[in-house]
Amino acid sequence: MASMTPAASARKTRIEAALLAELSPSQLSVTDDSERHRGHGGWREGGETHFAVDVVSATFEGKSRLARQRLVMDALKAEFDTGLHALSVTARAPGE
Repeated sequence: MASMTPAASARKTRIEAALLAELSPSQLSVTDDSERHRGHGGWREGGETHFAVDVVSATFEGKSRLARQRLVMDALKAEFDTGLHALSVTARAPGE
């Protein structure tokens, strides 16, 4: 019998895949912070609503903090459209 993947892992995997495809990062960390936001706006039973992303990509070189955030948010539009409520983003160029 195939093992069941936890629901939180499904969105995390999609976030990782989207950021890898769009930004070709040299480093990427995606953390589901949903449980820390229990009872806050946008929180739902089962999680998958609040994530933190730490990403290092050459794509960010020469770009402002706002431009970097927009690149990440644009890459994850489909996730926001399907229930991702909040995303904390740390976006750096290599060497920063």
